[in-house]
Amino acid sequence: MPAQSRRDFVKLLGAVALMPPGGVGEASYVRPFKVRTITAGIELNDVTDLRPVEAAIAALGRGKSAFELAEYEVETIRLATSPFIASLSARDREKALPLIQRLDALATAHSVMASVGPVLATDRLDPDLASWAAELARTTKSLSFSVVVASPERGVHHQAATVAAQTIVAMAGVTPDGVANFRFAAAANIPPGTPFFPVAFHQGPDAMSIGLESANRVQAAFAAASDAHDATDRLRTMLDAELAPVAGVAAALARREGWAYLGIDPSPAPGQDRSIGAAIEALTHLPFGSASTLEACAAITTALKTLQVRTCGYAGLMLPVLEDPVLAHRATEGRYGIRDLLLYSSVCGTGLDVVPIPGDTAVETVARLIRDVAALSTKLHKPLSARLFPIPGKKAGDVVHFADPRLTECAVLRVE
Repeated sequence: MPAQSRRDFVKLLGAVALMPPGGVGEASYVRPFKVRTITAGIELNDVTDLRPVEAAIAALGRGKSAFELAEYEVETIRLATSPFIASLSARDREKALPLIQRLDALATAHSVMASVGPVLATDRLDPDLASWAAELARTTKSLSFSVVVASPERGVHHQAATVAAQTIVAMAGVTPDGVANFRFAAAANIPPGTPFFPVAFHQGPDAMSIGLESANRVQAAFAAASDAHDATDRLRTMLDAELAPVAGVAAALARREGWAYLGIDPSPAPGQDRSIGAAIEALTHLPFGSASTLEACAAITTALKTLQVRTCGYAGLMLPVLEDPVLAHRATEGRYGIRDLLLYSSVCGTGLDVVPIPGDTAVETVARLIRDVAALSTKLHKPLSARLFPIPGKKAGDVVHFADPRLTECAVLRVE
């Protein structure tokens, strides 16, 4: 289909998607995916004054109502601040801990997830950060944060990678199952305005972005495809049409609230009932991890990188092992490992995401993994992150179970 014809077709489909339900011959209308997050970004330079947080929380509530009025299911609303902690000395960071806990309590009381962004943004050692981060995780409920391990200006942050590894190991001991690391990641070349946590942070005027849970749409496109090229075309056309009304609601909301609108991160986040692993298998007709998995991953990212709607954030394939039942099952079957995930990261968007590793993994081993992700991000000029779960008392091959309903049982992956 010629480019102009496809654009006209997409506009038509987008207009149809905006039509209210209950039309002729239609008993009901169900939106094809969930809105994973509406994320607001604010500057917060004085944590003693939480009025900007309160205003943003109120606006997020109105935003959730606007999307629900348009018949989208909204899973979460989130708030990302400027990285004010990164500029503090160790002593001032310690003094700020009670104030950050207040911010978390305010957000939690309104069912808002909050991120304070990078707590270390320069390439240096920080011997006090890991214990401080563990205490922050222990005394908060919904707060996320990160450490920058690669940047466009400097490339790989070798020393910061060690600090991030120390933080991951320290946070693994906060709870018996190691899930405190759900709220922390090593961030490589992550731009501001990314709606997905835990790497989200903000710079500039107040703004908003959208993240989706749309792995089921990838599966629908891939199930009808004849090959990888056809899969990319089908997914691109489908998402162009289905994201147009999302962008319309989001842009209108931003105008009403006086926010900048940053766009949609189209990364197809999975859920317990929406598997990106199943979507990939719908194209390859083989278990995830088999030959052709890389090709399918590339087909998804190619579609996401060529959409017509305004995009932001990762804008690439997510492979969160513990959040996706098919990915977790295939890992337990031994069909792929950490090196395979690094390979797939070369053509997708998030790096090593919620990956369970042995509880006794040494700090330097974790740091090496983080530097691999950072090097890949730097070489390919793309945002990646590492969210690793050392599981206390577990070794490679052990199956771990979680009380958190967002996480599924999975075998611990071998690192060495």
